Amino acid sequence: MRITVVGCSGSYPGPDSPASCYLVEHDDAASRTWRALFDLGSGSLGALQRYVDPLAVDAVFVSHLHPDHCADLCGYYVLRAYHPDGAQPRLPVWGPDGTAERMAAAYGLPADPGMSSVFDFLTLGESVAVGPFTIEPVPVVHPVPAYGFRVVAGGRTFAYSGDTGPCEGLDDLATGADLLLAEASFRSGDDNPPDLHLTGADCGRAAAHGNSGRLVLTHVPPWYDPALAVAEAKEQFAGEIDLAVAGARFDV
Repeated sequence: MRITVVGCSGSYPGPDSPASCYLVEHDDAASRTWRALFDLGSGSLGALQRYVDPLAVDAVFVSHLHPDHCADLCGYYVLRAYHPDGAQPRLPVWGPDGTAERMAAAYGLPADPGMSSVFDFLTLGESVAVGPFTIEPVPVVHPVPAYGFRVVAGGRTFAYSGDTGPCEGLDDLATGADLLLAEASFRSGDDNPPDLHLTGADCGRAAAHGNSGRLVLTHVPPWYDPALAVAEAKEQFAGEIDLAVAGARFDV
């Protein structure tokens, strides 16, 4: 698998990156490249076009319905609905219950039909297959219904935390992951609210307990120095640690 960081800024777009969006690619036995997006947050659709034709995406997975993870579905709707190449096949979009209604409201559309002419909205639950990918949604803790994802292809496992506090779901995501992409929005030592976000130390502990092969920290808000998150993680995890930056690519 190839992971491209389209956007990684925490909570809102920063000066160097859009909000959350990750492109995952894998070639099948016939050398056909399959592409799935994990989140499409504020500002990410523009950046996505640096790496791939948006019409070449096979599926979108939305971790939760905060704008920094889903807002650019509105622009994606326009791109696919009115593209000069004509009508596009309906694109599967897996998200929490209510995703279709939330996105219709965000664009000022009636709930019925909403964006259903462009997107086939599906509710996260059981594992699903998209080409060579098997994607398992894992519930995590956050103020709204939220999921992380385990993605398996070619015998390798990529795990993405979405937004979460420390929880059993995070531990499940990290267990045996070849690459764990985990959000590090908070700093240890601050008076952080519970069940909201992770610190770099939380990410490192999860990677260590789950015996993850590699840890990539993401979703650091622009007001914090990401080097602190990396330093915290290194105190907990002896494996390879990287920081997500816009445009970074990782092979899994």
